[in-house]
Amino acid sequence: MRQGFWGELKKYRTLLLMLTPAVLFFILLAYIPMAGIVLAFKKYDYSGGVFGSPWNGLDNFRFFFESGDAWRVTRNTALYNIAFIIVNNLLQIFAGILLFEVAGKWFRKITQTLMFLPYFISWVVVGAIAYNLFNFDVGTVNTLLTALGFDKIDIYNTPSYWPFILVIVTAWKTLGYGSVMYLAAITSIDTEMYEAAQIDGANIFQRIFRITIPNLMPTVIILVLLAIGNIFRGDFGMFYNMVGNNGLLFSSTDVIDTYVFRSLITSNDIGMSAAAGFFQSVLGFVTIMLANFAVRKYDKDRALF
Repeated sequence: MRQGFWGELKKYRTLLLMLTPAVLFFILLAYIPMAGIVLAFKKYDYSGGVFGSPWNGLDNFRFFFESGDAWRVTRNTALYNIAFIIVNNLLQIFAGILLFEVAGKWFRKITQTLMFLPYFISWVVVGAIAYNLFNFDVGTVNTLLTALGFDKIDIYNTPSYWPFILVIVTAWKTLGYGSVMYLAAITSIDTEMYEAAQIDGANIFQRIFRITIPNLMPTVIILVLLAIGNIFRGDFGMFYNMVGNNGLLFSSTDVIDTYVFRSLITSNDIGMSAAAGFFQSVLGFVTIMLANFAVRKYDKDRALF
């Protein structure tokens, strides 16, 4: 057994060496910091530090749930991510299929490039663009409405608008990146199936629904499973830069990540923030395990593990 292990190690030494940076990354930045989870069960003080602070049991969790914020931020985080998963994947699949079916090579390349550009724009810049669009006094939207004779819309003081705004902005920003992955999956489909379908008289819609989409399902399932693992983890950069500390919008835009950040900044309550983060991680773990179990029941070859 020992000789077999060292033999395998020597045989795949180049691949294992290439894997080493990724392994070190996760060990240093994911596994070692997990020791800080004890803060969720402690009353942190700076003199004692992480491991020297006194234990306080479940008091941090009790404060988090009794504050009335736990349900709100958990609901917002889950609902936003469910909307992102559904809308983004549908649009990305549609865009990938459209790019694949477009005949013009140069048109496809130019369109793909233009779609990909928003992915590289920082959320700080996107937040500035949104502010210039939706500002009540000088925003582009209200300027146009005023010019057309309509009343201004106070978007930054109306929570009901923001779920739609955030879903649309996220779809716009991630469309190019996601469509590239689906386009790569489509191009790997055996072209003989398309040729045979054309010979049999299948039109473009029949080829899409009978060949392209069924062959995309393994990719869709994997990407959805990976996204489900983060269903209780909000994109802090997006929410904070789009909304900021606007308390009027917290009812519809506050997620666990922004809540933890605000707790640290305003109240300096490290224990409660750690409890909220731990709660978030447990929910994410349970969700991915249940989703993977459901996929294994459907088709075990398409599950993550």
